[in-house]
Amino acid sequence: MPYQLFLTLISGIFISGVAGYLGTLMLSKKMSVVAGPLAHLAFPGVALALIFGFSLSLGVAPFVIIGAILIWLLEEKTKLPMENLAAIIFAAGVGSALLFLPIGKAEEALVGSIEKITYRETILVVVFSLFVFYVVKQLYQKMMLINVHEDLAVVEGINVKLYNLLYLLSIAIVVASGVYLVGGLITAALVAIPAASARNISNDLRSYKIWALVLGIVSAVAGIFLARFFQLPTGPLVIVSSVVLFLISIIFRKQSF
Repeated sequence: MPYQLFLTLISGIFISGVAGYLGTLMLSKKMSVVAGPLAHLAFPGVALALIFGFSLSLGVAPFVIIGAILIWLLEEKTKLPMENLAAIIFAAGVGSALLFLPIGKAEEALVGSIEKITYRETILVVVFSLFVFYVVKQLYQKMMLINVHEDLAVVEGINVKLYNLLYLLSIAIVVASGVYLVGGLITAALVAIPAASARNISNDLRSYKIWALVLGIVSAVAGIFLARFFQLPTGPLVIVSSVVLFLISIIFRKQSF
């Protein structure tokens, strides 16, 4: 197997796997749409990375993490729905990026550049993916309680503000990694579609989480190989593969748990 293809596969598997797993929590909180605006906030970081020639991760991560913290702070201050605040972040990200994003290099920002990922970037993707998986696993039950009944969570002694911050930062890290795989334009699909497919074919929470992770990985592997075979952009084919799996999951749909 060619070395670059190996790096692409490893990165794609970890990014899509943790995105699918996180997507199960985001779907329950009806927050899948938040990933999109955060990904669009990555555009200025991508632009800076392309202009100055440094690593994409160094450009994207600060903008996305700052965006997540801003959403958290604004939600605490304004009590506006997170979806509305995410839309504001979306406008800020795209508007500022369009001021200086090189049009000739815009494709990497829009559809990703996973096939160019380096060894160092692959290591970072693996480490951060494992870190997010661990954090989300620890947060999962308490975040589910917060989603269902926030007042009850407070009574149980859960620090809702802290958990929401950790949750948003986890989304930010996944989004920053996801920009490599599918670009900033369609990152929300990376977390939303595998979770929706898994929901169709699962009858309990445990199988739901496992299926989301597996379907995320399968869509990434399929997209990477199809892109290599047809000489087409990898990011869109990963999402198309995920949509196909979603359509198949409808056929085998089980009663919701």
